[in-house]
Formats: sequence, structure tokens, C-alpha cells
Amino acid sequence: MIESTDPLLRVRNLRTSFDTDRGVVSAVDGISFDIKPGEVYGVVGESGSGKSVTALSIMGLIDSPGVVEADAIEFRGEDISGYSDAEMRDIRGGNISMVFQDPMNSLNPVMTVGEQIAEVVRHHTPVGESAGFWRELSRKYVTGTDKESDSWQRAVELLDTVGIPDPKERATEYPHQLSGGMRQRVVIAQALAGDPDLIIADEPTTALDVSVEAQILNELLELADEFDVSVLLITHDLAVIRETCDRVAVMYAGELMETSNVQELFNNPQHPYTRGLLQSIPRITDDREWLDVIEGNVPDLINKPEGCPFQQRCNYSFDMCDKPLERHRVSDDHIARCHLHSPEVDTAAHDFDTEATGDRSITSGDSGIIADGNGGDDL
Repeated sequence: MIESTDPLLRVRNLRTSFDTDRGVVSAVDGISFDIKPGEVYGVVGESGSGKSVTALSIMGLIDSPGVVEADAIEFRGEDISGYSDAEMRDIRGGNISMVFQDPMNSLNPVMTVGEQIAEVVRHHTPVGESAGFWRELSRKYVTGTDKESDSWQRAVELLDTVGIPDPKERATEYPHQLSGGMRQRVVIAQALAGDPDLIIADEPTTALDVSVEAQILNELLELADEFDVSVLLITHDLAVIRETCDRVAVMYAGELMETSNVQELFNNPQHPYTRGLLQSIPRITDDREWLDVIEGNVPDLINKPEGCPFQQRCNYSFDMCDKPLERHRVSDDHIARCHLHSPEVDTAAHDFDTEATGDRSITSGDSGIIADGNGGDDL
């Protein structure tokens, strides 16, 4: 549920590039968006579109040779784009937490899950326990956390909150002793441990089967509502977006093609790429012999075409497409970056209907995935 129109996170003209032997890769190319308090904001697109790099850039986790630049990355009105590593460590885990794709890569295999959650509690909440380097090193490899301490009790409480049975026992186990679904719940508990205002969930259910995926997404959204946390949900799955998000940004080749509230996007997609994604999804009611596909591949990010990066795969491309893209407001909360929306272009001549196209709903019956959530600008 969106509680305020003032942005919690405000990103303006974010650019992330990597210098390689072949040239400079523009992984994120000038994107802007806002996330409001209490909002679930989705970013969707093909693999390689820049979704994960966007999240890592916001968190200050891009290593050399990556370079992150932005006009602003404001969190609660304060620009954090110029923060030092030490300052960002205070932000990460406390104000902003992240749930990664594969919990086995983000959890320490030689520490119990309770220890890993308790460490976050000590560093980001006022439990009054020492979180100095040597004291933490001793806990990790020698003494362990006192089972009567506030941080350990909070870890057990969080494991219970995210739906892990017998949390006292599970807290003493190692990641390899848990199932994939339980490990992902541990990562969510760890993300909540610092009492954050924003959770960035990067493909949080990629490695899970469909039934567990639905459970994890439901759990994440219910906890976000319970703890009053905003969520930036990164996914390639439009069904997940439909069932969980309030607003959505469609990303392609490092750029945002379209942003809207979720209902409007599915009822009235206004970018050819968005329409292509929606038309490529199978539905139970399909009478098509073959699924529609978007022909071609994502362009080389070292040598992107001038103008619209989608033009070489677009069925509606024309001579204006090699000119710089502009933002065109379809409605109050719906923006598309496509020259077909330029005032001087006759869309009928290009057979592109900009009127409402009807509900393009996709649900569990279409994709096999459903997660009951909050449901449902800047380019």
C-alpha cells in the first residue's frame, strides 16, 4: 500500500559503465525513477537489460572497472551517490537491504544462519552489544553468539517471522543443511534484521520451483506490509509483476522504455517492446499455433544504435528511430519513450494503435506463478 507521494528513493540519470578490452559497456544508460514509501516497485526486462546492475549501483556494490555516475541517488531526501564505502556500509543492511538471487552465494557457508542474522542485528539496531572487528571475529569462529543475547533472540524471532519451523533449532544450522526455500527465507530474515526502509529483491525466487516461489513472494510482500518497508522487485517475469507490484518500469538495453502503474501497463501498453513481452506469454485461452516472439537479440552495449535501442527488433521502426528518445506522457502515471508518441507522428500510418487495448492479464493459469500481493515515473 502506497502511503505517501514523497519519494523514499529518487534516482536521476543513473549511468553505470564498464571499461573492457573491446570498449566501454554502457550497462545502465541514464535511467531515472522514484520509489514511494510503502510501494512495491517492479523493474522488468530480458536478461542483460541492466536490472541487476541498477540495483548494485544504488547499493554502491559496483567494483572496478565499473564506474557509477548519477545526477542524484537520493534516499529520504539525502544524496548518497557520493558516499564513501564506510558511509555506504551504514546504509546497506540498515536503511536499505538486499535479497540476492542465490542465497547459497550470499550466505556464509561456515557460519550458522542464526549467527549471520544476529550480526546484522548488532550492526544496525541498538541492542547494546559490541560489534567491533575482533569481537565479531571471535563470535564467528570461536565462541559463537550468546544464545541468551538480544541479537540471538532477535535472530530466532525473525526466523519464526519468515515462516521457518522450529526456529531455535534452525538458527544453529548451516546454510547447506536447509532447503532452497528455507535459505531464501533466511536471506529475507537477514534483510529485515536491520529494520530497513527499503528492500531490493533481485530475482529473489529464480532458483526455486513454482510452488515455493509463490510462497516466498507472498511472504516477502506480507512482511513488507507488516514492517512498513518499500520493495524494489527485479524480475524477468511479467506474471510476478502483475500480481505483486504497484508500479513498474520496463527496461531494455540499459534504458527504461516505459513506466506506469501496473494496471495501466497491462491494460494499455504503449511501447512496442512492452507489447512484444506481453504477446510472447502463453495463456490457457490461447488458440495460437505458435507463440509470438520478439525477433533478434539485444544490441551490443558497446555499439548501441543511435536513438532507440529497440529499433532493430521493432515492427514499427521508422526514420525517426535513430534520433534521441524523449519522454512522452501517456497519462498522469504513464510515460513511454517512443517516437511513435511524438505529436508530429501519425500513428495510424504506422498501424500503431495508442488507444486502450484492453486487459492483457496474465495470472497463474498463464505462467504457472501467482503471488497475492499489493497489486498494483519516471523515465
